[in-house]
Amino acid sequence: MRCTGSSSSGSCWSCSCSRCPPGSSAPRSGSPRAGEGRADVSLLVTKDLVKYFGDTHAVDHVDFTVKEREVLALIGSNGAGKTTLVNLISGLFAPDSGRILFRGQDVTHESVHGRIRAGIARSFQLVNLFDQLSTLDNVALTIFSRDHKTKKLASLASADSAVWDEAYDILGLFGLEAKARMLAGGVSQGERKLLDVAVAYALKPKLLFLDEPTSGVSTREKTPIMDRVTSVVRSTGISAAIIEHDMDVVFNYSDRIVAMHQGAILADGTPDAIRRNAAVTTTLIGSPGAH
Repeated sequence: MRCTGSSSSGSCWSCSCSRCPPGSSAPRSGSPRAGEGRADVSLLVTKDLVKYFGDTHAVDHVDFTVKEREVLALIGSNGAGKTTLVNLISGLFAPDSGRILFRGQDVTHESVHGRIRAGIARSFQLVNLFDQLSTLDNVALTIFSRDHKTKKLASLASADSAVWDEAYDILGLFGLEAKARMLAGGVSQGERKLLDVAVAYALKPKLLFLDEPTSGVSTREKTPIMDRVTSVVRSTGISAAIIEHDMDVVFNYSDRIVAMHQGAILADGTPDAIRRNAAVTTTLIGSPGAH
């Protein structure tokens, strides 16, 4: 088979040519893939989930699963239904039909805040930070909100030391402790991406959705960002579901890949299985926004 998926790293993802030896998609973090050394338990399950926008079947009878302690990648061309599916799971949209189960509980009709309390958090492709506040303040405010302390907070200076200690520790997990006093608007784009994930992580999620965590950053910054994020996810035992268009990121860091097309699940499998899946190769290679 002709190699069609070459990348800047010198390898490809869509075939089994001499540059793509079996197992070449092992995660960079060096941690075990999902399912190694633990029970294969579902954390999130959607059942026959449907969302229409007029005549458009944005999410079309989707059964989707995220397992415990798993890094999952969600791929597909623009308009495939990835973001709509995550919007349904996180509570931004209500489904037309179907169910969403999280840790065995039906959260289909829970509010966004109810789902956050249950353990579902999300970072966004377009980073939403308080640029006029420090990076430490951004994380601390999330902790106040999480612990329902914002109504009692007269000012940031009045916060108890435990909140600041936790916020600083979270910045340290993401390699941002040296930037704790810098305004969020003054750090680099890559650091803003990490800060956005750190803010979502401060909600203490069991499942963290990451919407294109490397979009808008240089190729040089992508590896350290993903190394850091997946290291935190794996070391703390949570799960992450990543919407991503960069196939190098997808195949280097995920345990499992779900490909969507026209609102439905096209394929679901390990990186090696997806790499060799003819339907994925035919549908996604060359599709704008797919890689």
